[in-house]
Amino acid sequence: MATTYAELRHSTYLDFDSYRSGADPLGGGAPVSSFTLNVALILARANDPASLLSADWASRQQQLAQLEASGKLWSTYGADPNAYKNVHDDLAGLGIQTVDQVSPVNGYISSPESRTIWVQLDQGNFTNLFGPTASLLEGTDPSGGSIRYWEGSLSLPADWLTSQGVVGLWFDTNAFRSVLLDPGNGVVAPMVQQWQSPGNAAEKGQSDLYPQVIADTYYDFPVAGPLRDPSTGLAVPTAAIGFVEPGVGTSLPGDDKGTGFQAAIDIYRQGAGISTSAVVIDVAPGLQSYPTVAPPAFNPAGERSLDVGVVTATNPESPLILFAGSGTKAGAQANAFTAYQSSFWDTVNDPKVVTSSFRFATQSAPESPFLIASRELFVDAALRNISVMNANGDGGSGDQYGNGLTNVGVNRASPYALMVGGTSISTVGAAMTDPTLATITNAALAGDPATLWQLIAGGLTTLPTTANLDTMLIETVWNRYYLDGTTMGVPGAREQTGFLHNNTGAGGVDSTQPVPAYQGAFGLVPTTSDPHALVGRGTPDVSANAGGNMLYIVPTADMAGTSNDDGTSAAAPLWASLVSQINAVFHDQELPPLGYMNDLLYQAATIAPASFNDIQIGSNTSSFTLGGPITSDGTAITPTGYGYSAGPGYDLTTGLGTPNGLFLARALTAIAHEQTSYDSVPDVVASSASAGLTVATAETLLVQTTSVSAATVSLFVGGSSDSFTSVAAQPYAWTSLLAQQTLQDGFDAALVRLFDGAAQGALGQAVAASGNQLAALIDGAATLTPQVSFSNPFGFLDFVSTGADSSVRLARPVAVAETVGGHDEQTAVVRIRQNGTDSLAVELYRVDDFNGSIDGLQPGNAGYAAAAEARAYVTTTGGTTIAGPGYGNYAEVMIAGVDAGDLVAMKLTDLTQGTVHWAFAQANESVGGHPVGHLWNYGFNTWGWEDTSGGGDRDYNDLVVGLDFTSTFGHAWLV
Repeated sequence: MATTYAELRHSTYLDFDSYRSGADPLGGGAPVSSFTLNVALILARANDPASLLSADWASRQQQLAQLEASGKLWSTYGADPNAYKNVHDDLAGLGIQTVDQVSPVNGYISSPESRTIWVQLDQGNFTNLFGPTASLLEGTDPSGGSIRYWEGSLSLPADWLTSQGVVGLWFDTNAFRSVLLDPGNGVVAPMVQQWQSPGNAAEKGQSDLYPQVIADTYYDFPVAGPLRDPSTGLAVPTAAIGFVEPGVGTSLPGDDKGTGFQAAIDIYRQGAGISTSAVVIDVAPGLQSYPTVAPPAFNPAGERSLDVGVVTATNPESPLILFAGSGTKAGAQANAFTAYQSSFWDTVNDPKVVTSSFRFATQSAPESPFLIASRELFVDAALRNISVMNANGDGGSGDQYGNGLTNVGVNRASPYALMVGGTSISTVGAAMTDPTLATITNAALAGDPATLWQLIAGGLTTLPTTANLDTMLIETVWNRYYLDGTTMGVPGAREQTGFLHNNTGAGGVDSTQPVPAYQGAFGLVPTTSDPHALVGRGTPDVSANAGGNMLYIVPTADMAGTSNDDGTSAAAPLWASLVSQINAVFHDQELPPLGYMNDLLYQAATIAPASFNDIQIGSNTSSFTLGGPITSDGTAITPTGYGYSAGPGYDLTTGLGTPNGLFLARALTAIAHEQTSYDSVPDVVASSASAGLTVATAETLLVQTTSVSAATVSLFVGGSSDSFTSVAAQPYAWTSLLAQQTLQDGFDAALVRLFDGAAQGALGQAVAASGNQLAALIDGAATLTPQVSFSNPFGFLDFVSTGADSSVRLARPVAVAETVGGHDEQTAVVRIRQNGTDSLAVELYRVDDFNGSIDGLQPGNAGYAAAAEARAYVTTTGGTTIAGPGYGNYAEVMIAGVDAGDLVAMKLTDLTQGTVHWAFAQANESVGGHPVGHLWNYGFNTWGWEDTSGGGDRDYNDLVVGLDFTSTFGHAWLV
């Protein structure tokens, strides 16, 4: 019986890799007379996992564990086995063999679980699969280059589309490429001469460092020093990390099998100060081979060496699993898609962290079978509980795609992968040699407060001087674009490169998919900066050093020595190393591995902004069209000027920022335990479409206002309202970011003291009953609560004006002791930074409810102070009073006997003035008939005290206190 075919929607050649190119369909080519092409048929899932994947992290983990234990995970979310068998059986009648039939041993993944059947096509059966009018052709593109393509849409057997659920296609080839218009001359967008963005021009003053030095010194990774060194006997057992290394694997020149790779990586480790051998696992059933390319052409072996060098130096205990993908056997062409698939479906080595610096087709059209195939690939990884780090790319805002618009690589911009961008770290010494940083450097060395304030947000922890040249001064967007007249090219470089080369961190908006829920919950609406203003998934999510003024010492491409390398291809494996370290902490704290965890990172940035260094300087503009007066990489182009700039908070150049590793690890463990063990603890508010925000339980709330100018605030609680004037917060009033940053022992006391005495807006207090509706107006206008779902479980929420220049924070003045696994009798860490000159002391005590009552006594009642004293926690060194460490200084103290769910309150004693201040204003002195509040919430179980009666200077940083209920558990690696 003749096969009936049906057209596959959105399957033209331009749909494969030319989305938004503006090019016309190709034509006039001749049939390719001889070829072999392996093709993946991707089937639909038996069930949609959207509900599982949209649940919070703890719920996802619980459901995945249950499905795995029951053996039902892949019968639920793999292909329907009958449909898979039917398609597989139909192939024989079409004269098509599976790759498994061509060669039983190969580098492909074909299984009902992966929903994939790899088949082999040639000039004789291409039409058997894709329909009688289909043909593989060879012709020329608009620029006159040779190209292989097909005309019109592809077709498939009709029954496959209507009944069997074939929804996706992929090609194991790197020959299919984008088609772009070449309009000739255009209008050049304004460009400055020389460097296009600051902070990448130190040249000979740059820092060249081993990866672990960058991780430990500038990003404070939790596994550092003796915890990283295998020779100490204390090294943290970080788990295996998988590497997507298509085609190359462990191969070396003249040694395709990679027999010398082990010795080569061990020599590199010795140079990095690591005395033990690496554990190397090469997964290359389809064989591998060493590429032969001439610079500046891309060399996959260089990427491989960079990947493994970064990880093995940073995480010496992590086994290295290299996936060569389809390789070279059975007609394979080692497209990166195959190596991703191999890494996600390796159930033997089972890496829970996979990193990739490799791309496959980047510009597939929405709803095309090609984009479906790549999107579902990363869903597989999420269901396999794998954390995937993708290098976001090195092509700036245009992503080396000359359509004149902003672009990102849509095929890998999965919401279930962590997209990693690039920055440039400048030490004080490097900055002094970088002409683009001269103004900032001189101002910082002169102690200019505005400059230092911005640098602290970006991760500065030490007051810069010419005596500390190796300390970090600034981190900017990685951007190596340089214009000399009408030619782009880095000065002194062997090859003159620009917009068409790997020079700058990519970033932008993938408009082929909606805004991910976690970005929406963070308050983002990522929008392209080009004239189309399209909304979608913002990239990157996070960043790390990628070059510019600081390079990584890693093995050369041939593994025969070392070189200084760069790129988001270094930032991604650095993040993979950090995630693997945090996984080890999670295991130590009785938690499952992170897996898909992007939402946790955005929640960490909400409640614990010090988890990230906020990069605020630099840009990545590189949009262009082909043809024009500017020469880039030997090609004539017209820059069109669309791109993105760094700024406060999330941006489309560096995402949330770069990691403050130890702090991030603490935040992630706290969030994970809250979701896993504390569902019964009421949030601050409940939310519904009908009732809006309502108080979840009877509670006392701090009312904190912040605005750039005086504002009238109206707060509505239940049936009552209160309006008051909030004065403008003074410049350098402390933020949650700064307050949390200071709770690190390495933060310079001189920087703390520099920002003393800046008043906040207004502080009040509200007492709410369960079920009370909550609302706030600022200057009579309604407010938004953009991050309430993230902050609500951690005791606060922010009402923000539509212009985001004013806010009202409602926050509990007590902490909930959310200990590991709901365990009692735990030890908690109390971190303290003093920024007041008086002699201060703090005491922590247990209360019965969120109003601070103790056995029926309310704050301010007679006998309350004695009741609090009887409930005070004892430090591990004895006593209940914790002394302040002195002006500008830091201290860390442990308290014992903390039970799961304890409600922990504080009181401050000013020993110099002989006064006592409570977290609950009604227990304090009154001014003008109103009780005075002394406590300000800075997020993530962090509060700041004002130590002066009557309100003092209202800076609320005289003593900053942070409580940590999880880090002492197990090996206490985070203490």
